[in-house]
Amino acid sequence: YRGHVLVIVNVASQCGLTRDNYKELVELDEKYRESKGLRILAFPCNQFGGQEPGSNEEICTFVSKFNAKFDFFDKVDVNGDNAHPLWKFLKDKKGGTLGSAIKWNFTKFIVDKNGQVVERFAPTTSPHKLVSSLEKYW
Repeated sequence: YRGHVLVIVNVASQCGLTRDNYKELVELDEKYRESKGLRILAFPCNQFGGQEPGSNEEICTFVSKFNAKFDFFDKVDVNGDNAHPLWKFLKDKKGGTLGSAIKWNFTKFIVDKNGQVVERFAPTTSPHKLVSSLEKYW
């Protein structure tokens, strides 16, 4: 992913934030993937309310309903001893409010073209609201 601006996000299929986030992430991907080289990396996670209980295959079937063509990874933990190394790195570089732990589904990070974690956004931040920040790194 070197040379691309990234949005990295933990996702869940059964969250109240799912529909709007997927809709807007797909819109960002469609608008900026080719024109600006944006890459969206989605990591399913079942650590928040058990809202991503499905297998990787079931998750792929679910997200296909949104026509999501960005990169999905296998289900991971984002907190705790078994947290994926990428998520440990992201949290280390950009801590959140009241500590660095991921608080809920759809926490978003922006990583610049040089691999620097430059911004972190709360789960309730709309993907459309990331555009003004993304523009600084294209």
